[in-house]
Amino acid sequence: MNAFIKFFKDLFKFIYSKIFLIQLVIAIAMLAILSYVALEWLESTTNHHQRIVVPSLSKKTLDEIAKILEERDLQYEVQDSANFNPDYPRFSVLEQNPAAGSEVKENRKIYVTLNPSGYRKIEVPDVVQNTRRQAEPKLIALGFKIGSVTYKPNIARDMVLEIRHHGKRLQPGTKLMKTSTIDLVLGDGTRGTINLSN
Repeated sequence: MNAFIKFFKDLFKFIYSKIFLIQLVIAIAMLAILSYVALEWLESTTNHHQRIVVPSLSKKTLDEIAKILEERDLQYEVQDSANFNPDYPRFSVLEQNPAAGSEVKENRKIYVTLNPSGYRKIEVPDVVQNTRRQAEPKLIALGFKIGSVTYKPNIARDMVLEIRHHGKRLQPGTKLMKTSTIDLVLGDGTRGTINLSN
């Protein structure tokens, strides 16, 4: 029992001694220094505070964006091309993600969508024997433009007898570039018959 009491007396004496207090202060200081060094190392390796502003890549070519992003330690990846936009140069950037002005970390990948080389080709639908009222919306909905409308003698007034492109008669299923102009030849409601050459 005396030994037990003596042990606690010695322990309390040591805890309140100058040596123990010095060692405690040194231990706390070492812990604080190690914690600070560890946090600084983590921040430097993860670029915690380093942010790069994403530049605008709109209307830039692939060669241009490769150079711009390389200078900023950024990467890029091309996504599927969208529908052709005549306001943008061919094969230039239509869209980007993240958007211009966003802040990202080093080596972040910027996804870009390029403008195709031109409008895609679309099959001309079979609108012969349709009325003008039926044919025009079908053609416009597919992206075609309606050009000249001419008439020739036929009992079916305003029925599409032929469709033409650059003066040549078109067969249904022919592929034309989107926004191509299609001319209509309609019946004028009379009984006469006149053949138009191709």
